Amino acid sequence: MDNTLKLAIAELNSTDATCVIRREDRIYKSTQRGVTPLLNWLDTGMDFTGYCAADKVVGNGAAFLYALLNVQEVYAHVLSRPAADTLHRYGISYSCGTLVDHIRNRAGTGICPIEEAVAGETVAAEALKKIRAKLALLQN
Repeated sequence: MDNTLKLAIAELNSTDATCVIRREDRIYKSTQRGVTPLLNWLDTGMDFTGYCAADKVVGNGAAFLYALLNVQEVYAHVLSRPAADTLHRYGISYSCGTLVDHIRNRAGTGICPIEEAVAGETVAAEALKKIRAKLALLQN
């Protein structure tokens, strides 16, 4: 595990951040839930090539977004198997506290709607379209 990733994990564990992206002394963090912070960073055009990410929960939707952000390594407290497959496919190193079959929705009654929206997808750009469409549906 890269020292930068260790520092990102320490930041995640010692603050109220839900995700932390770090490279050397540059750090970005968010307290927003779900894929929102990743979409916000993506929408600003930020390029995180060479950065490491520490996140509380990484489902397959987040894995596709990390691929689009060009991070090199991801740690998640909870990581889904589809997300692990996606990270591997995009050449992103990953580790986790707990590996699960699927991320559950916030109510704990089923699969996360974002994880469900990108099920079976293999292309990040297409996954992004599906994520945006699902979020638009959920907000209405």
